[in-house]
Amino acid sequence: MRIGVPKEIKNHEYRVGLTPAGAHVLAAAGHEVWIEARAGAAVGLDDAAYRAAGAQIVASAPDVYAADLVIKVKELQPAEFALTHPGQILFCYQHLAPAPALLSAMLERNVSCIAYETVTAADGSLPLLVPMSEIAGRLAPQVGAWALQMANGGSGILLSGVPGVTPGKVVIIGGGIVGMNAAKIAIGMGADVTVLDRIAERLRRLETVFGARLKTGISNPHSIEALVRDADLVIGAVLLPGKLSPKLIHRADLEQMRPGSVIVDVGIDQGGIADTSRPTSHTNPVYVESGVVHYCVPNMPSAVARTATLALTQATLPYAVEIASHGLRAAIKGDAGLRDGLQVHAGRLTHRDLAADVGRPYISAAEALA
Repeated sequence: MRIGVPKEIKNHEYRVGLTPAGAHVLAAAGHEVWIEARAGAAVGLDDAAYRAAGAQIVASAPDVYAADLVIKVKELQPAEFALTHPGQILFCYQHLAPAPALLSAMLERNVSCIAYETVTAADGSLPLLVPMSEIAGRLAPQVGAWALQMANGGSGILLSGVPGVTPGKVVIIGGGIVGMNAAKIAIGMGADVTVLDRIAERLRRLETVFGARLKTGISNPHSIEALVRDADLVIGAVLLPGKLSPKLIHRADLEQMRPGSVIVDVGIDQGGIADTSRPTSHTNPVYVESGVVHYCVPNMPSAVARTATLALTQATLPYAVEIASHGLRAAIKGDAGLRDGLQVHAGRLTHRDLAADVGRPYISAAEALA
């Protein structure tokens, strides 16, 4: 199979969809691997390393998108829509629910979209989302602490406090992978940390890991309102795979916070959990609304792009090999978890929750592929 890896063009997106080690595995299996020139240069993966691994370096994005399978990191940007072609397999983070123009383009162009964020493992976990969720969770307290600095519009709170001055209050909404990793770093910074989640078993697991250093609570409108009101930093860490994020923080909640408090909405790529959240970028990461500093960067892990690239491609490579070696139909038939990742095929929506969110007809992946 012909496999293309383009250079990412999203704002400050430095990650690349395949490392030279991954290119070597695919080339050794008999596939043609085309890498756009300087696709990995920002993270220290130069063209010479890809050539040595058996890949071909191509000059431009149109050359890459002539491939049968395109492996990348982030969702397509508008300039890339027209580069796709019918029957092509696009393997990357898709985030189609909050992006109607992207979804319409993929349906119209008959592209098969496999979303990293909804591929599942046998235990129901999300193996291609976990590494980036770990990174985004660990970054969230760091960027929150930065946003709290007065030069950035923050209230001037030091999360650790100092002797005689209490530490800052961090409220994390969601106790999954993002929430656990955010709690780890926030506790390490010396903050007063509370995690809310709807599932008591998750909270028990967090308490087992962190003990008395962490406070927990059941997530409901009353607890969110009460804790957000008094927080210095709120981290949104809720994920519903393939679906829009639920709106859990309302404008009225934010208006009760101390001016200059911060919300880091990690799930902004699925719409975010605050009424006031809208996507920002690494170039302009924050804005102030209702007196609260909002950090809503959809590609947070790109801030540490080398670590993120290595972690992501270790996870995605086995699936890429499966798709390239067996073709889409056989790979999907043989792997139920990969089938969960197929969101669009042959102009139809093949992910039930995505279809429900956007109000379009749904067809199962098995039916669509047949």
